[in-house]
Amino acid sequence: MIHLQTLVIVLLLFSATIFVHELGHFLTARRLGMVVEVFSIGFGPAIWKRKRNGILYKIGCIPFGGYVALPQMDPSLSAENTAEKTSDAPLPPAAPWKKTLVAIAGAGGNALFAFLLSVVVFWVGKPSAPHERIAAIGYVEPDSRAAQWGLRPGDVIERAAGRPVENWLELSTRLTLENLEEVALEVRSPDGTMRSVTLPTEKNDLGVRTPAGLGMVNICRVRRALPGMSAEAAGVVAGDVILAFGGQTVYSREHLRQLTDFYRDRETILTVRRDGAPLDLTVRPAYDEKENRALIGIEFDLIGGVDFDRFVYPRPGAQMRSHAGGIFRFLRSLVTPKQARAAAGAVGGPISILFMYWQIVRMSFRMALWFTAFLNVNLAILNLLPLPVLDGGHILFSVLEALARGPLRRSIVLATHRVFAALLIALFLFLAYRDTLRWIWPRRLSQAAEAAPSPEPSTPPQP
Repeated sequence: MIHLQTLVIVLLLFSATIFVHELGHFLTARRLGMVVEVFSIGFGPAIWKRKRNGILYKIGCIPFGGYVALPQMDPSLSAENTAEKTSDAPLPPAAPWKKTLVAIAGAGGNALFAFLLSVVVFWVGKPSAPHERIAAIGYVEPDSRAAQWGLRPGDVIERAAGRPVENWLELSTRLTLENLEEVALEVRSPDGTMRSVTLPTEKNDLGVRTPAGLGMVNICRVRRALPGMSAEAAGVVAGDVILAFGGQTVYSREHLRQLTDFYRDRETILTVRRDGAPLDLTVRPAYDEKENRALIGIEFDLIGGVDFDRFVYPRPGAQMRSHAGGIFRFLRSLVTPKQARAAAGAVGGPISILFMYWQIVRMSFRMALWFTAFLNVNLAILNLLPLPVLDGGHILFSVLEALARGPLRRSIVLATHRVFAALLIALFLFLAYRDTLRWIWPRRLSQAAEAAPSPEPSTPPQP
């Protein structure tokens, strides 16, 4: 019953995203007096349809999109191609400015929907990750300048470039937008000691800057204990949150790797939170030749890295800027030679989106509202890219038509649409295939808690 409820919520939220996009096209086209033949949510054979005032309304069996058939605007979606032609009379061509407004209206519908959802999230709040609440250091890279300054996990960055910072997200946003290659920080230790340090910054694969050698705090929530390894033998189970290792507070997954390496081949107390209470377990990190370091055998739940009992109330504008900034950084990475490969590898298809939706809805409906706003902003921006078939392609053709002072040759427009439609379908199928490979095996679902090798420290990484 719970799974059915989750599925219904996922389909409703995803369908609402498609609906508001197509509704923007539909209402604007009707307002401008353009002919509308079909309003469809989903593709493929209709599971429901009804004709009213000459317009066919339907729901397709494939829920990954939708369309509004406007023969005066998009010949590839005209009634001649959908077998729903309502009249043999030729239609007058629509003015380029009308086509442009109709194309923009789809993205406008998504943007408005995202803003309204952001207002709701601002009112009710959402579960938060540590980096949304505080600018605490979760990891210090050995031999980095930050380590030389004596920074440690648990220290909190109070000011950056002379101004206060409230959380890690604000810190990275400021460094990225101002393109600071070096930053002066004021850092508070857990004992209250303040120190001023100057560190270089570095960019990740998506172009986001952070202080070099430092990582943010993250939640170490267990997805599963690997069979036959120390964590499973100690009794670690899915849902446990790791609090401490060897008596030292664990601030991040990266920090845990360091501690695990330090306590190699020694029985060590692992403290987890289970059912709201701390629980001490005994593990023995063992050296793994393949990984070239010590492991206890844990995979983390990377999707569930939030505190469900601690809420934040981000302002709608801040949410919209954050959503838009993420997709713009991603698009910039796609056209940056050194970052393009990593960025392309991070692209998710329909299966990834639905799986993320599934996981997030199961975690928290408030998080699902936030994710739906994020998805709508992404859809709005991506649809305005100047590629045929997308809304941005219609805008491009409208601009060319205005410059040519007359309609473009129909055969050229139709051929271009068909070529790009074929490319889009091929990309869709490729991403679906890659998503299947990514999500079909549990180990690929979450990165291992101890995914990247780190050198064995000679002293404890945290004093």
